[in-house]
Amino acid sequence: MNSQALQSRDPDILAADAALRRAARQAQALGRRTGTPVYVLKDGRIVDLTREWKKRARTRETSKRT
Repeated sequence: MNSQALQSRDPDILAADAALRRAARQAQALGRRTGTPVYVLKDGRIVDLTREWKKRARTRETSKRT
């Protein structure tokens, strides 16, 4: 949140950061449950989190077998 928003007295502005974080967590949870792509900006690149989750799951499965 920028410094101008932090100085605001408007309760909607002050609550926006928390609301956006909640919405992002809910979108990630929905994407994980349904397999729907969840795109985020990570290190300046657009990344599909569902692909990363699937890769991690495969890696865990492989390590459990050995």
